[in-house]
Amino acid sequence: MKITGIDSAVLRIPTRKPIALDFPHHSLVIAHVRTDEGVTGLGYTLAFGGGGVESIQAYLDTRLAPLLIGQDPLLVERMWERMYRADRGIKRQGVAAYALSALDIALWDIVGKAAGLPLYKLWGAVTDRVAAYGSGGWPSYSLDDLIGEAQAYVARGCRYYKLKIHDPDPRANRARVMAVKKAVGDGVRLMVDVNQKLDVLGNFRQARLLEDLDLVWYEEPVLADDLAACAAVARVINIPVATGENNYTRFEFRDLIERGAARYLMPDLCRANGFSETLKIGRLAAAHQLAVSPHVVHELSLQVAGALSNGFLVEWIDWVPADLFEGMPKCEDGAFRISDRPGHGIALTADAEKKYRMP
Repeated sequence: MKITGIDSAVLRIPTRKPIALDFPHHSLVIAHVRTDEGVTGLGYTLAFGGGGVESIQAYLDTRLAPLLIGQDPLLVERMWERMYRADRGIKRQGVAAYALSALDIALWDIVGKAAGLPLYKLWGAVTDRVAAYGSGGWPSYSLDDLIGEAQAYVARGCRYYKLKIHDPDPRANRARVMAVKKAVGDGVRLMVDVNQKLDVLGNFRQARLLEDLDLVWYEEPVLADDLAACAAVARVINIPVATGENNYTRFEFRDLIERGAARYLMPDLCRANGFSETLKIGRLAAAHQLAVSPHVVHELSLQVAGALSNGFLVEWIDWVPADLFEGMPKCEDGAFRISDRPGHGIALTADAEKKYRMP
């Protein structure tokens, strides 16, 4: 089997309220990898709010796609190394990692289709059902928006909900957490997300006001680049730290682990160089008794979580319109059953590209 062509596009997809209060739209950079045997793989990468998609597509088309033409798509690790080691002097992750992720996801889709297996079974499944946490609670939400969103996830069976704590006043953040906790009741546990907005001392002050609330985790306390600061926070506060959505490789995650910077690791398939690298990160975490809870794109993350004994939860942001994908898993009693469709199981609907494609 040989790769004969790679087509890419950018899809711009409007969101709905309350998510639209902070992100009126998201964008996907999609890649169709075509072969001489008629098997096609779909890969895509999610850009929150649409930022950077033109750069991601340009890098994918001009630097990475030419490296794959004529190659055997089943040799995924060889292709990953070929792409990852290109342009070493200029890439340093970011845009390049988003682009590589889309192609790696598409290659694995081909492998699964060729084998007639869903990826999680191809990789050695541990479960076919993964619990989810509802995620949102952005700062533009009113208190009614926040509580309404949390209750909507709970109504779908979720027993976990995550909200942002972005107010400069740590007491205001506690008040929002308390309001949600009261609204959803004792059967639902909460997580909070700082989104890199505080320094070390700011996190000490904020976490101290939340330590009595039995939070599952305290997420991304400091700049993702500052692993030492994240470790300093993790050593002092009495809430487990989660981080990793803005870390890109097993090497960064190795440093997080060695520093004791987190108890929950959160690689993002679309940033962490695709399925190939995310699986390595997950297995590295398992060797250190750390849980893995992949960041967003739950429809793809399920494949990884289903193949990891240390997989914990997938993040569910309920924003995807019904006419975008075929094969989207449904949340039932707070969990997603992983599709048995070959590959990653997700396809674009017949009209999705026509409707959402950017000119």
